[in-house]
Amino acid sequence: MRNAQNARLPSGMRFNSDRTVVPLLDNERSLGGFVLDPLWTIQDVSVYLAVPVGTLYQWRHRGEGPPAIRLGRHLRYDPDSVHSWALNQAS
Repeated sequence: MRNAQNARLPSGMRFNSDRTVVPLLDNERSLGGFVLDPLWTIQDVSVYLAVPVGTLYQWRHRGEGPPAIRLGRHLRYDPDSVHSWALNQAS
């Protein structure tokens, strides 16, 4: 969660995962100046990292992959955490 007012973003705008400013999507909402980014599904992370979904499940089982949140029986990923994890893997 980022404070859009502190970042001095125009109304209806947000930061993208690569820190570019883009318009809010229909499924995003602004509450009191805070922008809530939607969580990614395992398919979203698979596309972003260009790895098969099965690899993400294996990494999770081994404790090696990006951090995930379990919501009921579903896995969700914070886009910023995935991006940070990927950058740490490259170094």
